[in-house]
Amino acid sequence: MRHVLNTPGGPSAGEYPDTGRIKEACGVFGIFDPHGSDVAGSIYYGLSALQHRGQESCGIAVFDTSGPKGNTKIHKGLGLVHEVFKEKTLKELKGNLGIGHVRYSTTGAATQNNAQPLALNYMKGTLALAHNGNLVNTEELREDLARTGAIFQTTTDSEIIAYEIARARTQTETVEDAIRLTASVLQGAYGLVIASPRKLIGVRDPLGIKPLCLGKRGDTYMIASESCALTSVGASFLRDIRPGEIVTVSRGGITSNLDLCQQKQAHCIFEYIYFARLDSTLDGVSVYESRKKAGAALAKAYPAEADLVTGVPDSGITAAQGYAEEAGLPFQLAFYKNSYIGRTFIKPTQKERESSVRLKLSVLGNTVNGKNIVLVDDSIVRGTTIANLIRLLKQAGARKVHVRISSPPFLYPCYFGTDVPSNRQLLAASHSSEEIRQIIGADSLGYLRVEDLSSIAPGLSLCRACFDRQYPMKI
Repeated sequence: MRHVLNTPGGPSAGEYPDTGRIKEACGVFGIFDPHGSDVAGSIYYGLSALQHRGQESCGIAVFDTSGPKGNTKIHKGLGLVHEVFKEKTLKELKGNLGIGHVRYSTTGAATQNNAQPLALNYMKGTLALAHNGNLVNTEELREDLARTGAIFQTTTDSEIIAYEIARARTQTETVEDAIRLTASVLQGAYGLVIASPRKLIGVRDPLGIKPLCLGKRGDTYMIASESCALTSVGASFLRDIRPGEIVTVSRGGITSNLDLCQQKQAHCIFEYIYFARLDSTLDGVSVYESRKKAGAALAKAYPAEADLVTGVPDSGITAAQGYAEEAGLPFQLAFYKNSYIGRTFIKPTQKERESSVRLKLSVLGNTVNGKNIVLVDDSIVRGTTIANLIRLLKQAGARKVHVRISSPPFLYPCYFGTDVPSNRQLLAASHSSEEIRQIIGADSLGYLRVEDLSSIAPGLSLCRACFDRQYPMKI
């Protein structure tokens, strides 16, 4: 096994800024080409399309299905996809079966050891795994594994899943049986892509909290967190992998195991509010249409006397368009976003942080001067970001700024892979809407109502515990 850890010239662990926004989940991508063509390039583009789901680390693991079963090549490291992978590196990753991962840490620190995919050599062979999500019974499983002699190399729950599969494999006829046994003891959220020397396997948690879908390009099959990753490599979207389903791709085609499927489901609402890319479709629901519907629901619940509607780039733009259409108000861009300002511009002092906001976003003064404005964003976590933007708008001559948020107030932490922080850090957990309005300097404030969430993802059973504390399983 070739195992390389790379640290590009970008920020090291601990340098990623606290922007006061909810962090993304992880993203996974897998591919199997039965004709033997190298797949590392396709994984690279698939991960690039999923970059919004995680910017801390990334990695690719490939297998040559015509070679020896232990012939695995891995490259991973801290940074963005284009930082970690160069053309020379991709050419060295020879193999027609592979998986990739982009990571934002929810369990385990942002270190090189925790970068994925994870790979194991064990009694039955070799296994590589990439995981999006978070388990809630991690400590119980870790203690059980430790009692039987497991030695952990990372602090992630993903390693626990890999070890559980390896242990179960010693008692089963196939790797799929081992995965099914493992999934039956996992509690939490997970979208997995797993590569054995001859098979690509996708696994989705029984509640469907995390998304996972299947695509095809010619005879090549792919599994990804979002449909946008399939589009980026010229593949056609076939279908969503069902909650609880285990899908196997091999030279013999596709097989499916539905033993873990159940009637109860709880799709993460925040995929539609914020996580997923705008051009993705998750479980039959368009993310773009979801965000427009959220804006329309806001306009009905919280109208405002205003001259125009605008959105916070890029998170609030689509909901702002929905608000404007429903309210019969013009939608206009009020900010210019400097796309060339990256993570390194964040400075340690409060004054420098405020200056950095002006570097990244500048106000289009002619648009806002003398106007009453509806400003739409997807969330308020700590309130610092929206307060700075309101201040910039008023400094540019805006008369009033009415803030509308296309999610309900965050009141409770998430345990399933969304970085909703503890209650102490959630502004809405300790302040009323009126108090928040005063803190951020808005002239009025309206949140999407919890009862309107079902309208933005029609037909789906939703997990919305960060808003109403109704967790879909025992924590």
